[in-house]
Amino acid sequence: MHVLRSTYLPAYDSLIRPPYTSDPFPVSLASPSYTSLPPTSPTSPSSYSPTDPHQPPPLNTTLQRETQTLDLFIALKVREDVWMDDSELHLEREESFKDLFDLMQPRSRMEDLVRHYGVREGFIYVGVGVGGGSASAAGSGYATPTPTSSSNSPTSSRRAQTRPRPIPFSSLSISFSSRTVGLILSSNGRKRTIVQVARSSRDEKLEYAAKRLVRELGVWLVGEGGGRR
Repeated sequence: MHVLRSTYLPAYDSLIRPPYTSDPFPVSLASPSYTSLPPTSPTSPSSYSPTDPHQPPPLNTTLQRETQTLDLFIALKVREDVWMDDSELHLEREESFKDLFDLMQPRSRMEDLVRHYGVREGFIYVGVGVGGGSASAAGSGYATPTPTSSSNSPTSSRRAQTRPRPIPFSSLSISFSSRTVGLILSSNGRKRTIVQVARSSRDEKLEYAAKRLVRELGVWLVGEGGGRR
């Protein structure tokens, strides 16, 4: 699969709609946007559940959501290439890739950006949560009490005690449209939009909207934690 991705990546990149960015095939998983997973027992791909933050993904998957979009593009492109080889009258149809690059690519790229910024800010985690807490607790927004030493100032103690508990990335997805983007939380078989921000224009860079989503997620987490204590 890595060979196919490398082969079709230039064609994929050529169809990215400006000013959107793309990073579907990271060179290494050592990116700052990733957190290391603790040692676990092997998990078969057939039993993997993307909504279970305590179950590690199979080895042949990647945290990069846009990789799935690249793989779908490869499948469509291979099909078009086969049809062109079978018949000289077949012309590659641009509309075959329209939905892919108008919606799926920017949405999956946005999810990767939200993960990157969210992990950096401490609002999102990848893998098992802090202290191995339960998924329901991690997704609820409860504030995490943090022990503080007597030498700490009262201000720093209060900040540490009200630090929001991060949400597992596996439970988050993005709703994407020309006017708004939203952050959807999946919990106990239900989905709900917890954060939504307006886009300044159709051509707004995805990075700007992703940063606003993460900022609003931090506000939401603090509000959820404060409302349930």
